[in-house]
Formats: sequence, C-alpha cells, structure tokens
Amino acid sequence: MSLGESFIGDGVNAAHVNTVFGHRDGPAGVAWATSLASPSAGHVPFVTVLRPSLPVKPLTLFVTKAAPASDEHGLLVWGPAQAGIAAGVADALADGIITLQQADTHVIIAAVWVNPAADDAEAVYENNRRSVRTALENGIRLLPETQHVIAARNSASNPFYTPKAAVV
Repeated sequence: MSLGESFIGDGVNAAHVNTVFGHRDGPAGVAWATSLASPSAGHVPFVTVLRPSLPVKPLTLFVTKAAPASDEHGLLVWGPAQAGIAAGVADALADGIITLQQADTHVIIAAVWVNPAADDAEAVYENNRRSVRTALENGIRLLPETQHVIAARNSASNPFYTPKAAVV
C-alpha cells in the first residue's frame, strides 16, 4: 500500500489530494469498500468516472474533504474535480506510474479538497488532474524523502498559515 499527497495551484482553485493505493484484497480494498458503504452527512464517496459508465482504473473512490457549501460548489466537486481526478489517474496509468496489471488488482482512495470559494472550473479540473497524478507518484516513490522532512521542520507553512517565528 502506498500513501501520497500533493498540493497543486494557488488561490481558491488550488487542489489538495491525498491518495491511498493498494491491492483490492488488502487493507486498501477493505478501506475502499467500507468508505463507499459508510457515507456521512455532506461526504458521500463515489466511484470516479471518466464519463458516465466508464469508471477509471484502478477503481478510484472520490472522497470529499469539504462538504458542498452551495450548489455551485457541489457542481465543481462532481464536475471538474471528479473529471480531473479521473484523468489524472488515467495519466498515472498511461505514464507507467501504475502498471497495467495493477489497474485490475488495485484500488485508489482519493481524498479531494475543493475550496468552497473556487470559481474557475478549468483551473479546478487541471489542478486536480495534476495533483492526483503527483500524489500517486509521490506515494509509490515514498516521497518526500525523510531528510527533507527533517530539514523543513522549522519552516512549516501552508496556504492558510505561516508561523511568525521559526521554532528552534
């Protein structure tokens, strides 16, 4: 099983994707099926499709990190974000990050952040496409390297917060 993360873009249309990639018969498959069968208010996991009746392979479960805040936000989640995740998984398959054999033996869980203030469908699509592909590659390559994590410990920041002073 591999775990990946990627943040692509900036502003309200940025994409933050976490991935779990593993064998259908292992813990990833159990988590996939359990998540699909256990929706919660505002968070209804669904099978990601390239178009209706054409699920991407490996079968990918789309899990929202933010409940739809409005009809417009929901359309960005189910439309361009889903299409971007599907295309990005297919990119990982076409690029050999995921093998053709794994397409039928493995599953993916993609936890996807779409900002409720997002306002550009094309940017949401492209950022999610790049983010899921990057997250899958990062997970399979065991990135980031541990020494990079240790080196960055005193400069933690993210798009929502930067500490005023570094911790020593």
